[in-house]
Parts: sequence; C-alpha cells; structure tokens
Amino acid sequence: MQEKIVKCPICNQGSFSLFLKTGDYFLTREEFIIQQCDGCGFKFVNPRPDKDEIGRYYQSEEYISHDAKKANLFSRIYKLARVHAIKGKYGIVAGHAHAGKILDIGCGTGEFLHYCKSRGLEVTGVEPNDKAREYARKVNGIEVFNELGEAGISNPTYGCITMWHVLEHVHDLNETLEIVKGMLHPEGIFVVAVPNSNSWDAGKYGKFWAAYDVPRHLYHFNKSTMDKLVGNHGFETIKIIPQKLDAYYVSMLSEKYRSEKNNYFTSLFSGFWSNFQAGREGRGHSSQIFVLSLKKA
Repeated sequence: MQEKIVKCPICNQGSFSLFLKTGDYFLTREEFIIQQCDGCGFKFVNPRPDKDEIGRYYQSEEYISHDAKKANLFSRIYKLARVHAIKGKYGIVAGHAHAGKILDIGCGTGEFLHYCKSRGLEVTGVEPNDKAREYARKVNGIEVFNELGEAGISNPTYGCITMWHVLEHVHDLNETLEIVKGMLHPEGIFVVAVPNSNSWDAGKYGKFWAAYDVPRHLYHFNKSTMDKLVGNHGFETIKIIPQKLDAYYVSMLSEKYRSEKNNYFTSLFSGFWSNFQAGREGRGHSSQIFVLSLKKA
C-alpha cells in the first residue's frame, strides 16, 4: 500500500513541488515521484510504499548491502571499498566516542562492529533484515537486535551511535531521532552518513543518479536540510567528513542505469570530478558523514 506525506518532516509545511520523476532502476522499474518542500527545500519520495510494502523492494540477490557472498565486479569493488571505509569509520568513532560503548543502527552483517569490537569497544547493533542479523550474530559474534527500542530506549549510555547510510531508509524519521537522542550519552556523538543530493554527480546524472535509489531511499538530504532536521531534535553538527569513494561507486551505478552498460572510464572521471567540485558553490561530496553532538543547555 502507498502512503502519502501531507506535512514536511522537517518544517511541517504542507506545500510541495515536483522535484523529479525517476525510477527504481535497481529492481522493479517502477516510477516514483520525488517532491520538494516549498518551505525548507527537503526532498522526499511522495507517495511512498508503507512499512508493510517496502520490504519487497529489498528482495534481490544483488542487494549487496546485505550480501556477503556475491562475487561479481560491483560486489568486489564494493567489498574492497568497504574494508577501507570500515577503518575510516573506526577512526571517526575512536576520535570522538565517549566511554567506548557504540550502537550501530542498520548494522547489516556486522563487519564494522566486528572491527570495533576487535579494537576493544563494547558494541551493539540493530538490524531489521533477518538474514543480515543472523549473519552478524553467528559469524561476527555481535549482539544485534531487531528493533531500535530493544537496544535500551531512554537509557543514555551509548558514547557513540552510528547510522551509516541508514537514515534515508527510515519511515519514522523524527521518531527515530528522538529515540537516538534518548539513548546517547550527554557527551557522546551521533554519526550519520547520507547521500548528498546537492553533489555534482547528482546534478550530472539527474533521474539516473543511483543514490536516489527510490523507493528504498525515502529522503534526499543536503547540508541545509540535514542541519535543520537534526537541529529540531537538539543536535548540532560539529564536523562534516566526505566519503570520497562513494562518488566513484555511485557514478558506476549511475552510468549503468543511464546507458545500460558499464562505462568504467566515464565513471572514474565522474567520481573524480564530483570530488573536485565538492568545495565549489557549497555542493559538498556525493556522500557525507555528519558528526553530531547534543546541543549544550
């Protein structure tokens, strides 16, 4: 069943404009509409599949975020990039986290938490996907819950809470951020990585930009809308960190969606150019990590 957003999740205004018509080029080829709030500029899929319907858009053996066994080229590139990214993520957490206790929301198969655990951190995960959750538990030895509330709601003991490319998937956006706020230690950090719809590669590929990934990505952030959203929940941005490798991976998928073939040279150049253009006109990188803290009273 489809559900329609009638009030902007950020500013609560009810006036929207058409931003883009695009398709689920990854799986179903269905068309979806991205609207933009006339008040704050926030972009979101509207209408969208409800919670009961959205699951079928993840049912593919090619959905490599939850697949540890695929061996095609994209999967290999993804896995190599993931190893590098995990070390980078740990560096962020280790440099900012309070008291060594971390919660990863949407932890997938648990590789990031496994790495953190090997470095002495106390780790917990949340993952709704049954297959990924069991892999994290059995193979990586991680305590993983099905829902966020099971991980200690209103218990502010986590020195770091992370959402690596997860927030854009969450139906209950504001409710989730309020729960996170209640679980975070007053001196802790909240780390959120999201695609940036204001990036150069987003502009180049338009409706074929792979990071729109409709309808799985329900929301499409940039720095302005992210700051407004987290500010509504008592957070402030203390640092923005680029995910430069994402520009290459997203460009590869976007080229494939646009031309229905792999244009590796063009993809590499697009990724390079997007990173080069990131600092111009306030565009930002293809994907960005927001390091957030609770506002001081």
